[in-house]
Amino acid sequence: MRRSFMTTLILLFVMSVNIYASGSEARLLRFPDIHGDKIVFSYAGDIYIVGSSGGTARRVTSHNGYEMFPKFSPDGSMIAFTGQYDGNTEVFVMPSEGGEPKRLTFTATLGRDDIGDRMGPNNIVLDWTPDGKNILYRTRGYTFNDFTGQLMTVPVNGGLSSPITLKNGGFASYSPDGKKLAYNYIFREFRSWKRYQGGMADDIRVFDFETKKSVRITDNIYQDVSPMWSQDGKKIYYISDRDGHMNLYVWGAETNKTEQITKYREYDIKFPSIGGNYIVYENGGYIIKLDLETKKEERVKVHINNDITYARPEWKELSKSVRSYSLSPNGERLLATARGDIFSIPAKSGITYNITNSSDANDK
Repeated sequence: MRRSFMTTLILLFVMSVNIYASGSEARLLRFPDIHGDKIVFSYAGDIYIVGSSGGTARRVTSHNGYEMFPKFSPDGSMIAFTGQYDGNTEVFVMPSEGGEPKRLTFTATLGRDDIGDRMGPNNIVLDWTPDGKNILYRTRGYTFNDFTGQLMTVPVNGGLSSPITLKNGGFASYSPDGKKLAYNYIFREFRSWKRYQGGMADDIRVFDFETKKSVRITDNIYQDVSPMWSQDGKKIYYISDRDGHMNLYVWGAETNKTEQITKYREYDIKFPSIGGNYIVYENGGYIIKLDLETKKEERVKVHINNDITYARPEWKELSKSVRSYSLSPNGERLLATARGDIFSIPAKSGITYNITNSSDANDK
């Protein structure tokens, strides 16, 4: 009886440790990429790696700045990413198992180099050349107007960046033989333009490095973005909102026909990336893995186990965060908005009240 009682206690202890260690499933996982049995992604400004079937993710960066847009090298040994280690937003590379990041680009400070800027952050990593020697990225630092984007490549071992001979560029992907580039002419993914159908609606184009000519493979009033070559070079996958939501489509180079693959109706697909027979993407804050052979979608359940310092409560000085205000009729109090809440403030002396106090909403 005693042995049974002790065994039960031990089992309960082990179960409690496992439950605690597993944590709750993480959300708001961003910019995923897949290679073999590994998925790399960005979460809360750091880069993590997890098994392609899910599990507890391992953090490989810990800097206070943002690290984002990670991309595995063709052999999976390296990760290129966009980071803010030294102030500016630049291209870095590091071993996929972790280690010290190496900075590859050195660009001038932009007037608008903010994560929330409508043109997105600067120097976004997009792809690797098929030989693994260079990293493709989109910059705003080499243009006369940082409102437009320029596609560049930089050697993984360091050196000067070289421009792709295109006037503008957004998302892009190399063909397996490296002779062609599928790309977007415009980069507008960070704009709040859902279902936009105006003059800056983007199409997918294919640039031939030998002939120096571009051919459109999509031409409609909707958004067609994020092109990705299949590993045999016969198909180009991309996302489009032509059915009202961003869903995945595929275009056949031999048939010149387009097929819709996914049919999401609640959340858009965001930032898809291809690796072998799989495409991974964001949907509703989760990472989804799509098998290109079976067309089966699977949510990758990821757990984040760290000290979550960014979620700890802290005191904030709000006087520099006021965005709007309104004076009361008698002039004795003010209403002001700051950090998503509305405050009632005395004009001379008295108590300040947070009258909305809603941590889950932006009040203004």
